[in-house]
Amino acid sequence: MNVRRVVTKRGADVRVLETGSGRPLVFLHGAGGLFAENPFLDELGKSYHVFAPEWPGYGESKGEDLLDDMLDFTLHGWDVVEALGLERPHLVGHSMGGMIAAEMACIAPRDLDKLVLVGSAGLWIHEHPIPDLFALLPFEFAQLLFHDPVAGAAMLTGGLDFGDVQAVTDFYIGNAKNMGVAGKILFPIPNRGLARRLYRLTAPTAVLWGKSDKLIPPVYATAWKALLPEARVVLFDEAGHMLPYEQPDDFCTFVREFLG
Repeated sequence: MNVRRVVTKRGADVRVLETGSGRPLVFLHGAGGLFAENPFLDELGKSYHVFAPEWPGYGESKGEDLLDDMLDFTLHGWDVVEALGLERPHLVGHSMGGMIAAEMACIAPRDLDKLVLVGSAGLWIHEHPIPDLFALLPFEFAQLLFHDPVAGAAMLTGGLDFGDVQAVTDFYIGNAKNMGVAGKILFPIPNRGLARRLYRLTAPTAVLWGKSDKLIPPVYATAWKALLPEARVVLFDEAGHMLPYEQPDDFCTFVREFLG
């Protein structure tokens, strides 16, 4: 996995993970950011030219002060695509990244090829409220995000040595910074009226969900299908909200089949 930086016209300095060759695929990560290891990106790189930008405020990307609301995040997504010199990329968005990818597809429906939404935020069902991420402590995330919380906790911490005080401090500070950026569009609830704009989404779309998702339960996949009748909806066994990390092989197999 290579690392490059791009600067958008608005001045955001963005770190981008890049691998592979072929048709461009842009992966937009969720509120937790990218992990130290992202094996599904490497696997997709065998078939596509994969770009995984970090949102401003995440990792080494800068410019979070430029993002205040949903429109800012949406336009920033397209600004990054332009800075990378891409034309009609596939968009794959996970969780918060799916919410933004769907907004991008609504605001510029002719500027992408196909869209894959993975456990996507953006809708709200009053009978099935989404748990408040911002009320959780970092050590509580794994139980909510993963089908296998023990394995999930190891992925979240990336082999962190909890005896290293500085490393633990940096981990908690980084997590707080990430959630501060995500809160601009997810707090107090992850609903910014996307449902009213989905009529503009014309790209072929797949909606992927983990059957064990306890953060955004699978009933939300049904809600996406109701709003996007032509979308393909697939639920995956033994996967929670972090489907690409828990079932990378099955996830990549479907994505390749769908995108072609």
